[in-house]
Amino acid sequence: MSGKEKRIKFSKIYTFKCKRESAKDAHNHIGGPGFSRIVFCNEPASFESTSRGYADNYVKTTKYSPATFVPKSLFEQFRRVANFFFLVTAILSFTPIAPYSAASSILPLAVVIGATMLKEGVEDFRRKQQDDEVNGRKVNVHQGDGSFKQCEWKDLRVGDIVKVQKDEFFPADLLLLSSSYDDAICYVETMNLDGETNLKLKQSPEVTSSLHEDTSYKNFKATVKCEDPNANLYTFVGSMELREEKFPLSPQQLLLRDSKLRNTEFIYGAVVFTGHETKVIQNSTAPPSKRSNIERKMDRIIYFLFGVLFVLASVGSLVFGIVTKDDLHGDRMKRWYLRPDNAEILFDPDRAPYAAMYHFLTAILLYTYLIPISLYVSIEVVKVLQCIFINQDIEMYHEETDKPAHARTSNLNEELGQIHTILSDKTGTLTCNSMEFIKCSIAGTAYGRGVTEVERAMAKRLGSPLIGIKDEKKDMESNNTKPRIKGFNFEDERIMNGNWVHEPHPLIIQGFLRLLAICHTAIPDLDEDTGNVTYEAESPDEAAFVIAALQLGFEFYQRTQTTVSLIELDPESHEKVKREYDVLNMLEFNSTRKRMSVILRYEGKLLLLCKGADSVMFERLGENGREFEKDTREHVTEYADAGLRTLILAYRELTEEEYKEFSERFKVAENSVSADRDTMINEATELVERDLVLIGATAVEDKLQQGVPECIDKLAQAGIKLWVLTGDKMETAINIGFACSLLRQGMKQIIITLETPEIKQIEKEGEKGPIAQASKKSVLQQISEGKDLIASSENEAFALIIDGKSLAYALEDDLKKMFIDLAIACSSVICCRSSPKQKALVTRLVKEETGKTTLAIGDGANDVGMLQEADIGVGISGVEGMQAVMSSDFAIAQFKFLERLLLVHGHWCYRRISSMICYFFYKNITFGFTLFWYEAHASFSGQAAYNDWCMSLYNVFFTSLPVIAMGVFDQDVSAKYCLKFPLLYQEGVQNVLFSWRRIIGWMLNGVCSSVIIFFLCIRALDPQAYMKDGKTAGWDVVGSTIYTCVIWVVNCQMAISITYFTLIQHVFIWGGIVFWYCFLLAYGAMSPSISTTAYKVFTEGLAPSASYWLITLCVVIAALTPYFSYKSIQMRFFPMYHGMIQWIRHDGRSDDHEYCNLVRQRSIRHTTVGIMARSMARTNPLTGSTHRRR
Repeated sequence: MSGKEKRIKFSKIYTFKCKRESAKDAHNHIGGPGFSRIVFCNEPASFESTSRGYADNYVKTTKYSPATFVPKSLFEQFRRVANFFFLVTAILSFTPIAPYSAASSILPLAVVIGATMLKEGVEDFRRKQQDDEVNGRKVNVHQGDGSFKQCEWKDLRVGDIVKVQKDEFFPADLLLLSSSYDDAICYVETMNLDGETNLKLKQSPEVTSSLHEDTSYKNFKATVKCEDPNANLYTFVGSMELREEKFPLSPQQLLLRDSKLRNTEFIYGAVVFTGHETKVIQNSTAPPSKRSNIERKMDRIIYFLFGVLFVLASVGSLVFGIVTKDDLHGDRMKRWYLRPDNAEILFDPDRAPYAAMYHFLTAILLYTYLIPISLYVSIEVVKVLQCIFINQDIEMYHEETDKPAHARTSNLNEELGQIHTILSDKTGTLTCNSMEFIKCSIAGTAYGRGVTEVERAMAKRLGSPLIGIKDEKKDMESNNTKPRIKGFNFEDERIMNGNWVHEPHPLIIQGFLRLLAICHTAIPDLDEDTGNVTYEAESPDEAAFVIAALQLGFEFYQRTQTTVSLIELDPESHEKVKREYDVLNMLEFNSTRKRMSVILRYEGKLLLLCKGADSVMFERLGENGREFEKDTREHVTEYADAGLRTLILAYRELTEEEYKEFSERFKVAENSVSADRDTMINEATELVERDLVLIGATAVEDKLQQGVPECIDKLAQAGIKLWVLTGDKMETAINIGFACSLLRQGMKQIIITLETPEIKQIEKEGEKGPIAQASKKSVLQQISEGKDLIASSENEAFALIIDGKSLAYALEDDLKKMFIDLAIACSSVICCRSSPKQKALVTRLVKEETGKTTLAIGDGANDVGMLQEADIGVGISGVEGMQAVMSSDFAIAQFKFLERLLLVHGHWCYRRISSMICYFFYKNITFGFTLFWYEAHASFSGQAAYNDWCMSLYNVFFTSLPVIAMGVFDQDVSAKYCLKFPLLYQEGVQNVLFSWRRIIGWMLNGVCSSVIIFFLCIRALDPQAYMKDGKTAGWDVVGSTIYTCVIWVVNCQMAISITYFTLIQHVFIWGGIVFWYCFLLAYGAMSPSISTTAYKVFTEGLAPSASYWLITLCVVIAALTPYFSYKSIQMRFFPMYHGMIQWIRHDGRSDDHEYCNLVRQRSIRHTTVGIMARSMARTNPLTGSTHRRR
């Protein structure tokens, strides 16, 4: 091995040792549903292998291929109703009924569709490059003659034997056969799978562990029968048949694709799953599709505009049909210039109904400009740019971990500004998930003098001094010479430095420390230079326990295949001695068992050491093992009150007969290749994990993250509700709630629990039916009483706390409506002892029943369901890996950054997108209705007011860039004021900026602008001398003048709508107007066959006429006056909340604390939680009590 550190061998770290199968029927499930895969190792080309049709190892993540890109991408684009509509109008533009040329209709559609396809193509090309890089990686593959040759990953087949070198990725899911270690172990890094950086240890089956040489595989043949491909990363059930014997396989032998070999020179493995059948690819299913509320509402607005378009077309066609029919009365012709006596069907009075139908199609084509063709692509561009600003916000960068904020999707930016309820995990989200051993209870005696953050918060809340307790901060200040040990914050001279030998129960203390040093899955690292040992543990809790044992005199320093070695203090000789313990079995911790056990043999005794949650451990104590139960329970309650995480430690001696019976049943269970394997294993462990003798309890502290109370305070002032969903005990969760300002003194607590004497008595009787019936009745009663209490109270703050058992009943169909009504009426909600599934169900319930936008935030794999169920999932890149981040929509490094993400970026994005969409509809209605008024003015003849290309380029070039600049840069108030006045956030929650009232208001503004523009221009250009030579204004001059006024009005409307100017916005707004004049010059200079009606219209018809410039000025002022007057009156007399803040800034009163507090306190209500509300409660305290329903 290279380097200074020596990796200690440890082959038996995993839960179950591999033993040979003794019963032939152990594999009776092989071949059944879910267990039908057969792999012929070292025979990938045999008929048996090739006939099974297993997938090759080529992995494709691209959406398109060169052949399918164009048709598939076009299909994706035209699935949108608006795009399909424009496609139909483009096709109809080739017919005689079109009021404009086909080219002018196709170009804008081609630009919009082409831009989106280009974006899709670039993204897919990048995916293709990544696929080629991965599929082209090299690995050594056995050639069948004892030699290995490098081949590309994509050429691997099921059954191939491969040799993977150190620091290489595994090319497929491999069955580990042997490694460079004598005991055939290897270390694996799974960061690409679950984001965890700690190494996992794997071990091959014993039967193949001696195959260390290339030549060993020349004649190697084995048959593997296992489960079918599935997405579960942590399970694998199978068996290997070798030399007519069968050997069980477990996840301990499976090496997953994309994980990396570490600290091991090489391994040999057999390919079991390839390509898209590997577990990591099976896991990479697309996350749930999420669309923002604004996007869904925008679709409804588009449908509304379609309705307006069809109404306008119908009205015009009806009038056109009536007028056309009235054109010819015998020899008298009303509109003689249309020659109704010799007209085609489009103007034939004798076929007026048909003419009206054709006109309807013409009108549909003409009024398509009511629908903004570039809306979708513009919003996509804006959202991508908004994400860049979020990612680059230095205020959300965490220097310690070097992690910035990361927007993993751009679809939901504006949803960040509309959050009504936040559902948060506790451990690793509100806390650091960096555990420190701080207290313990041994033989009924409490040890540890440290003070936790929760205890300090409790003392501050109650106004009492911390008497008799050692304050760690003051201690650290007074003893700066002592280095801080990560994971260990314990201080008690009674058992430190070997003083425990003088305590009343030294042998029990010895057993306690020995259990901490043995019962775990940590891996030791020994530095040969210094002799120091460090540990890699699967969880921060385990690392804290092993470090605590080390600091208290029991050093775990080595593991071998079947032993654990300690250096421990002998209570008799008072000297350190080396001791070796034979480990027979490890029964691993999981969320169902909630405990972990080790069975070992020492000095002829069989011992079972067990640690676990109090909810499962106390009930497993034997009659002779409860001596210290009363004191230990009291200590555990005290630790929970102090916000600590607790575990109960116990042991028992096993007889040879007990162990033999357990071993036989356990062997049958672990060799079973079926879906019932876990159940059989649990039944076997129940034989020995009983009649335990209580030793004591541990207490570790998970400190609050920096800035959590302040962040919760700001979110509460913003009117956002916070629910905490945690697996902790109720007492721990409540006290953490006080420490982080989620709860405050004066709030009435409504506690729903099934830990009542009545329910416990029924549970002792053991009948499931009566237990469930009584439990549900109790939960119903407690919910009803809670609702009655709230109904009878006025202006009082309530907190709802419910445990996991009660929550299971509260989430049932007939109770969940009552439960959510009660929860909504409370200021804070804490769900304790919640399982991952319950977290997801609660999130779904809140989302569906409230109809409001929900945000879930968590840091671990157990939070993935909750993140995917919420409208927005925020992952915290903490110490529990990256699974939460990989399943999230946004990722941040600390909970405190949620304040800026929502109150600043969320508010800005919501305002920008809302204003952008409203303005889009305004400018299109302004333009579209001028076409309608002109056509009405021309007897609904289908005549367009403008040149073909002027109409086509309106949305794409002349008015699109300013609206994009608004969506990216506009700010109603600065970030400083967003945080200073959190109530501003409620504009998004209440959706005041994108309500139907505001949308219709902008549309009516567009109609009003179109009326003013059209009729003022028409009246000003009524047949009279327009030029110096006395010529009147023709259709080309009238159309160009109206168009000029439209361009000026919509761009100036943008200028007076935005509140934060940047250079880019100035360039885009005024540049759009300049570009219109440049276009007129350039286009008009082309030959008449190209420029048609625009030929020299500016140089000869518009620019020389003073009336053109005067009309433009007057019309623009007149069209903007209604909006400007409305906004002035509103801002002066009826300002919205952001308007009030703008006045504070404008008047220079931002430093007037009294006035600012007056405005800010509009966000403080009696039901609000947080530091600010706590401060107000002191000056106007509420009568607080705890309402515990029994």
